[in-house]
Amino acid sequence: MTSSSTPSNSLPNPSVSNDETIWESLKQAIASSSGFQRWQLERSGEQSAAESAAGDPPVADELSTLPLDQRVRRYLRETLETLAY
Repeated sequence: MTSSSTPSNSLPNPSVSNDETIWESLKQAIASSSGFQRWQLERSGEQSAAESAAGDPPVADELSTLPLDQRVRRYLRETLETLAY
């Protein structure tokens, strides 16, 4: 028997585009949340305190130089790790 259907890998996958749209929307919502804002401030304060204690001159905040995607992923990972305890 021969099949006239096309292989599934040649068809566009609409769920990929939909997943990206959902992640973008979710990422923006998380970034605007008070919890995320507080987390960023705490991380900035921790870094500044560590630099001062070490006598190092202030440098650009590492967290603020990361793309939003990476900051949100780090926030989610740390939050989930905290909840796991």
